[in-house]
Amino acid sequence: MAEYNLTPVNVPPVETTYRTIRTALPVPESLPVFRNLDGSEPRSMRGQPPIVWDHAEGSTVADRWGNRWIDWSSGVLITNVGHGHPRILAAVREVLDKPLLATYVFVHEGRATLTRMLADLMPDPAAYRVFLLSTGSEATENCIKLAKTYALEKHGPERKYFVSFGNAFHGRTMGAQLAGGNPRLKTWLSGCCPLFVQVPFPDGFKNPETSFDLFLKTLKEHNLEPGQIAGIMSESYQGVGPDFMPADYARRLAAFCREHDIVLIMDEVQAGFGRTGKMFCYEHYGIQPDLIACGKGISSSLPLSAVIGRKDIMDLYAPGSMTSTHSASPLAVAAAIANLKILAEEGLVERAAKLGAWFIPELRRIQQKYPDVLGCVQGQGLVAGIQAVKAGTKIPDPDLALRINVKCLHKGLLMFAPVGIAGECVKIAPPLSIPEDALRESLQVFEEAVDEVLAE
Repeated sequence: MAEYNLTPVNVPPVETTYRTIRTALPVPESLPVFRNLDGSEPRSMRGQPPIVWDHAEGSTVADRWGNRWIDWSSGVLITNVGHGHPRILAAVREVLDKPLLATYVFVHEGRATLTRMLADLMPDPAAYRVFLLSTGSEATENCIKLAKTYALEKHGPERKYFVSFGNAFHGRTMGAQLAGGNPRLKTWLSGCCPLFVQVPFPDGFKNPETSFDLFLKTLKEHNLEPGQIAGIMSESYQGVGPDFMPADYARRLAAFCREHDIVLIMDEVQAGFGRTGKMFCYEHYGIQPDLIACGKGISSSLPLSAVIGRKDIMDLYAPGSMTSTHSASPLAVAAAIANLKILAEEGLVERAAKLGAWFIPELRRIQQKYPDVLGCVQGQGLVAGIQAVKAGTKIPDPDLALRINVKCLHKGLLMFAPVGIAGECVKIAPPLSIPEDALRESLQVFEEAVDEVLAE
């Protein structure tokens, strides 16, 4: 976990169209807020850059002491259309003014509108159903449940294994962490459930073997036959990077699932809704999953998630037996409807692809200046990550990643804390609506920060 120093440091002032730094950082007057949280929250909620958000608009985040940052976090890949989009604010105000704040699973019109809009994103909308939930973890848990239920009812109890990938992250609830690929996050389970099996993810850097043959070989090593597998789940890109599958690997995986009637699940919680330059990241691979877990960018704001899936799988449970208390919460639904309209009408999916076409190569250029310690760049559209490593190795260097992160913060460029298997990945994810001149300015700031850290 990243450890940020709360001792205020005097930093050079900044004043541009998009960035303003006027105080020491962290702001001395903000420290009582952090002390209050230390006395009222578990320490697990610490670990992000020490600023106190006051307001956020478009692609900038500001505190109340006059500092403003270009945002390379989008919250945590949430605000795809930008912070505080006026159309989302208007949609939420309309629901507030009704007023209509909670509905459980009683019907409201927004629910019918949103489920239809999401189903219409599929190649054959009539063949899909949409289940609205609150969090990404809920969505991935539901996918696991549905896959195992389908396998049990269609094929019998021998279909009980669930396959996912090393280094995967699917959430923080029990099922999501059983499917996750980081053993450190499973210690609280006192031994992992043997029905959940992980195979190596073909990222090409941490694991240089990208052939689908490794997948088949790993199943054999686990004495696992296709007829024993209920479902296979992968993030469309792994959040520890982003790390992407080779398209051929993904297509062979999909064909394997079709051949053996295994439920294929793509976790799009982080990757969906235009982030990679397509509405869903799995579209880059030329595949169609059976179940899709959605969240984060679905509303660009309020808590909402969804599972989009094949009708025959989604309809396995009887009325009233697969619900969620805040499913289709009216405020979040209104935000999501507005969000989908904005993505389409403002062309933000295409915009992410267009900006990424020059942005990702520029990040690679920066990485190539220091290839001994910046191990690789992975990216697509407006998501990217740079792996910090010990010189001349692939050993993670979380200290270097954190130093770059803090230097950017001091210059008016905000990212969330480094991610990765050891906190070595500098993650980059600006809103899809970021003005091009702001993106170019932030790229220059990032390069300056990297140059200065590596000159120290």
